[in-house]
Amino acid sequence: MRCELPGRHVLCYDSHMRVVFMGSPEFAVPSLRALIRSCEVVGVVTQPDRPAGRGRAPRPPAVKSVAAEAGLPLIQPDTLRVPGVVDQLRAWSPGLIVVAAYGQILRPDVLALPSYGCLNVHASLLPRWRGAAPIQAAILHGDSETGVTIMKMEPGLDTGPILSQRSTAILPDDTGGSLGRRLADLGAELLLAAIPAYTEGRLVPRPQDGALATHAPMLTKAAGALDFRHPAADLARRVRAFEPWPGSSLIWSDLRLTVRQARAVEETCGDIGAIGMVDGFPAVATSSGSLVLQTVQPAGRRPMSGPDFARGARAFIGARLPIAQETNAAGMDATGQEG
Repeated sequence: MRCELPGRHVLCYDSHMRVVFMGSPEFAVPSLRALIRSCEVVGVVTQPDRPAGRGRAPRPPAVKSVAAEAGLPLIQPDTLRVPGVVDQLRAWSPGLIVVAAYGQILRPDVLALPSYGCLNVHASLLPRWRGAAPIQAAILHGDSETGVTIMKMEPGLDTGPILSQRSTAILPDDTGGSLGRRLADLGAELLLAAIPAYTEGRLVPRPQDGALATHAPMLTKAAGALDFRHPAADLARRVRAFEPWPGSSLIWSDLRLTVRQARAVEETCGDIGAIGMVDGFPAVATSSGSLVLQTVQPAGRRPMSGPDFARGARAFIGARLPIAQETNAAGMDATGQEG
């Protein structure tokens, strides 16, 4: 059979292949939709609903909504160690488990369940950027390209052998959100191309070179605090990498200001943390150059242009910001190794 993805045709595998899908956020949705069109998805595992938004109401993961639309059996365990979870997976009798941004490491007894093993759709060119935040790490560290890897899973964190990879350039204006959407579609396409070659023995997994590995640990909200002791170019990449989540922010006069879009210039506005104007936009002096605030969002309000915010907050220009506490993005140093 053939299945259709936007812009091209991809040969799919046996439509009777029983597949369990494990994933949670928007990144996982294109892969799940592609599998629904091309095979028998017998069950979906996703994260529990989590409080979100100003009202902290429970919000379902994106994958849950897609599974519900398709009428697929679904479970949402806190962990795979919850009693009965492995029994449910076994009852679904999968020939293959596909994982895309599920959010948990699979236990050995889960990895051993399907006859064809477990495949992972990972948003980097492994072994670069193993871990939970590869998209943000690639932008944050100035990589010129990234991509998607389909790998066969093993007990280590993203250490399993590679089935296939496809690269894409990181564009100058890419954010974590825009790059993530592009990689999600690329991952779905690559997954459907890789599975038949793998299950028919035409695609042999090749081991990763662990010596080349870098790590992208899970991000927290605190990682978004802007520290103006860093060069403006680094902070501009951070703003792009952390848009839309966890976001990049500064504190001025007890107001949290999320920086949604920014650029670096060589011009300095004074001492570190001083706020001036560059080409009609508010800008903050850093250890090297200034960070121009193009789009900002005050807490509880809608995003607005930097000039509009400055006109409404007249004391902003000429103020000096406190230097944010060092957060350095989930402990990653300039090489991407955990510090």
